[in-house]
Amino acid sequence: MTKRAYKYRFYPTSEQKQLLAQTFGCVRFVYNAVLRYRTDAFSERKDKIGFTAANTCLSRMKKAEGMAFLRDVSSVPLQQCLRHQQTAFKNFYEGRAGYPRFKRKRHRQSAEFTRSAFKYRDGQLFLAKSKVPLDIRWSRELPSAPSTVTVSRDSAGRYFVSCLCEFEPESLSVTPRMTGIDLGLKDLFVTDRGERIGNPRHTAKYAARLAKAQRRLSKKKLGSKNRAKARQKVARLHAKISDCRMDRLHWLSRKIVNENQVICVESLKVKNMVRNPSLAKSINDAGWGEFVRQLAYKAAWAGRRLVAIDPWYPSSKRCSGCGYITESLPLHIRSWTCPECSVDHDRDVNAAINIKAAGLAVLALGENVSGMEPVSMSCS
Repeated sequence: MTKRAYKYRFYPTSEQKQLLAQTFGCVRFVYNAVLRYRTDAFSERKDKIGFTAANTCLSRMKKAEGMAFLRDVSSVPLQQCLRHQQTAFKNFYEGRAGYPRFKRKRHRQSAEFTRSAFKYRDGQLFLAKSKVPLDIRWSRELPSAPSTVTVSRDSAGRYFVSCLCEFEPESLSVTPRMTGIDLGLKDLFVTDRGERIGNPRHTAKYAARLAKAQRRLSKKKLGSKNRAKARQKVARLHAKISDCRMDRLHWLSRKIVNENQVICVESLKVKNMVRNPSLAKSINDAGWGEFVRQLAYKAAWAGRRLVAIDPWYPSSKRCSGCGYITESLPLHIRSWTCPECSVDHDRDVNAAINIKAAGLAVLALGENVSGMEPVSMSCS
């Protein structure tokens, strides 16, 4: 059995909105207060506060004078936010992430409920402290009763519920097709067969409307209701862009997984690449990291293989015919001729062919195919 989250939109009543707003506020308050406590303890006394000490801090906060509002909401989301904070510190200490950040009121808000804090029966979901079920738009049935439920509200004011369930993935029938994918900006990706998937550039499509909404927001008086309305318009536009991007990436990743048994991609360091100020906006808009992430888990569920080759492998500069590697190939050069075998290459198609060949070599032999210093390969 595999765990999978099923996300749905729901429309809360006025009482549920008030309860959720209070829950979100308490979760944010506890998270920030404990994070400040842990930060001060380390900076002043070099003490590393663990989860047990953080949970004890939460108990003291509930008993403190003026903190009675923490007892008006379910205690489960407050404890769960400390568990998430502990995971964030673990990732930080092991070098996988940056230092945990404070939660902000105007960003996405969420609260996680375990089985003791919700009820799911007859297709209805009841949260703790609420007697009315959530008005959820069930786009598909749950495969099993959820083990945890995460309720969230995005910056645009929309409410979502994510149900973590166990399900049995169904492997697709084996197909002989294999593909190599070269990610790009002009085209979202190019396959080794020469198929080009254009980059829709969602941010550029809504750039004029977004700029107009942001100009209007900047002219509103701080703290006014009109400023809050203008901020909501900006947030809704950002949500529209994000939804369009995610919808297309899900469609493309599902199509590739359905059609190919082996998928070969480059393991790009997107976080390092976005440091380039002239390309950061375009790279983020393309969604390379999210696209590869979707390919990874969908391939695992479907019984496919995703092979990530070394990022230093010279896929664009290597001739796919004879193996000759050119010394320099600037980004503005989109085609080149191999001086050894005189074959004309399209830069992107040639790279996709080389990525496929390198991925199949990694899958078959586990060799280093970077053509440079030995670097560990990653296969998933």
